[in-house]
Amino acid sequence: MSVHQHFERRPKLIASDLDGTIVAHYGDITQRTIDAFRKAHSMGIEIYFVTGRPPRWMPEIKEAFGIGGAICGNGAMLYDLQSGKVLEEWLLPVDAQLETVKRLRAAIPQISFAVESHNYFHREKIYIPRWDVGLDNVGVDLIEEVMTAPALKLLARCSQQELSSDEMLEIATRELEGLVTVTHSNPSDSLLEISALGVSKGMTLAKIAARHGIDSADCVSFGDNPNDFSMLEWCGRSFAMEDGHPDARKYAKGVAGACEEDGVAIIIEELLELPA
Repeated sequence: MSVHQHFERRPKLIASDLDGTIVAHYGDITQRTIDAFRKAHSMGIEIYFVTGRPPRWMPEIKEAFGIGGAICGNGAMLYDLQSGKVLEEWLLPVDAQLETVKRLRAAIPQISFAVESHNYFHREKIYIPRWDVGLDNVGVDLIEEVMTAPALKLLARCSQQELSSDEMLEIATRELEGLVTVTHSNPSDSLLEISALGVSKGMTLAKIAARHGIDSADCVSFGDNPNDFSMLEWCGRSFAMEDGHPDARKYAKGVAGACEEDGVAIIIEELLELPA
């Protein structure tokens, strides 16, 4: 399906997930992808990188693109990518953190936790971090000891991978209903990401688009995992990654080629040929 068949006009805002969507699993971003986003930006299109990442993982994105804004922590933070400033946060309150941990420990006894803010990462000793190795070398016995402030997100992991992320998500969605928003961004990693109730990529993107005076029909988004579903669903035009989570296509309006094949760049190039 060509993007031309259904939509006559170029979008006013492009929102893209990073990892698995425009950043390959080994961390590379292609020049074609960088060029496509820069060209869109030069044509007056708002660009937002919408990610589960905390700000400390964003400098390479700023270096690569040199343009655009960012929504970090799965919608919990509006971040000025160019100045490195946190503009606004929608954090997870301490009481909700504690209640979440209590319910998940009961439902998944082998679970372990980490808590994340933009400037710290604390984990339990049995929680094995994949990315923030060295940031917190010690760890605590129980995460409750360090739950003293509102957090960007809470991370819950089965370090021995006893359950898949999808299986964990199914249990957590049921146990945590009405308390927090729970999602994941990596099917193979046995890891949940938990935000304040009502906080998601889609909800924050909708808020930011409204501030620009742009409605969903003029927004395009790209994503590959459950933490992207809200954004794919909200945008008038949206594309699930061909090699992403199998459920992503239920929320997106179309499918983009795989990250390694410049799937996002190819669609942006087509969109930019449309009249404004």
